Amino acid sequence: MSYHSESLIGGLHKIARQVRVDVIEMIHRREAGHPGGSLSIVEILVALYFHHLRIKPEDPSWPERDRFILSKGHGCSALYATLARRGFFPPEKLETWGHIGSFLQGHPDRLKTPGVEMSSGFLGHGLAIGVGLALAARIRGFSYQTYVLLGDGECQAGIVWEGAMAAGKYKLSNLTVIVDYNDVQLDGIVHEIMPLEPFIDKWCSFNFEVLQINGHNMREILDSLDMALEIHEKPVVIIARTTKGKGVSYMENKSIWHGRAPTEEELKIAKTELLKEEN
Repeated sequence: MSYHSESLIGGLHKIARQVRVDVIEMIHRREAGHPGGSLSIVEILVALYFHHLRIKPEDPSWPERDRFILSKGHGCSALYATLARRGFFPPEKLETWGHIGSFLQGHPDRLKTPGVEMSSGFLGHGLAIGVGLALAARIRGFSYQTYVLLGDGECQAGIVWEGAMAAGKYKLSNLTVIVDYNDVQLDGIVHEIMPLEPFIDKWCSFNFEVLQINGHNMREILDSLDMALEIHEKPVVIIARTTKGKGVSYMENKSIWHGRAPTEEELKIAKTELLKEEN
């Protein structure tokens, strides 16, 4: 039984709406970006950064902080917006994304952006790095948790499964993988291009505990993150069923919006839809 209050859930959804608006505005302003896969991970990021992760935005290098890796680095607009709203840097800095000299790069850069744990963009490497971080915590006696967010299309890469194999071997219970399973990638439908199924069986074969959730249901996200902390003998994967382009009707489940910026008119329509719940 979930113990998370309605006020908490409502507050997180309100933040998620703001993050979605930030994402659309950032991509429109830059005239480049990946709206579809950024919008599909918003609730997951907000649940992590505004409730679940042990972090100190004022001290991004705090040794005991939980580590989060956005392996699908093309979704960085959602990460940047979340970090800004959480206090890692002022939200007005989001307007500099894509500018020469900005600390906000086209893909995450751990040497430039406060709160970014891994430079990502070349897909498939996040889980392997997460395994290294989790092993380091065990060896050094730290209690931090490591979280890795993968895209479903990214899971077509073999290196993902090499990382999973290592995580299972070492029984890394301090590692939680979250898969953004929206079933749409750059060139079309994931299950038509290179099917992942039987997806659950694959993770189980690598000795993962598998949880399945609606990746836009804030209560389910929070509950699954709590459940992952109670599993002490193996790593956990949370398969989050999501919608590509979530919240913007003309973007939802459309592969064309994997990497296209909205026009001025499309921006207005998107913001109207995203903000209508507040009126």
